[in-house]
Amino acid sequence: MKVHDRAQGSYWITTVRLGFRRWQADDLDLARGLWSDPAVTKLIDARGTLTGDQVRARLAQEIATDREYGVQYWPLFLRTTGEHIGCCGLRPYEASERVYEIGFHIRSACWRRGYATEAALAVIDYAFGTLGAIGLFAGHHPGNEASRHLLEKLGFCYSRDEYYPPTGLQHPSYFLSANV
Repeated sequence: MKVHDRAQGSYWITTVRLGFRRWQADDLDLARGLWSDPAVTKLIDARGTLTGDQVRARLAQEIATDREYGVQYWPLFLRTTGEHIGCCGLRPYEASERVYEIGFHIRSACWRRGYATEAALAVIDYAFGTLGAIGLFAGHHPGNEASRHLLEKLGFCYSRDEYYPPTGLQHPSYFLSANV
């Protein structure tokens, strides 16, 4: 597991335990450690474990989304050790309406430590406070009870099931309004 070299990029959002930075082209090893983990990808992609080319494409897409929209699923690091623990962030959902999709992918070795909650709270604050979002959309694999529980704990309300092409399934989908 690669440890974040602070010289590669500074944290632009921090929480008590976590630092966020932007994906960079030379982050392929970090991306591979996250998106080649079958425990992570089985819930976000029907292909299961992603190949090297698929991980490279996923990393390039995150960088392109940041360049075009100023958001991405930002890589997360433990502030004390620099350990890469996953990613959490935003992507455009209904950009013209200022609605973003929030998502988080945590390395399986880092599950059940509260990192997703801590990261999501920081991203929610950024979306509503800095970006002026009017709402956040989130969905999860129908078999992912941990994500369902987390979204409900964060105040998201179930709205409908929505088809998610990467898994080919109807995903329970939720909304959080800025007016909450």
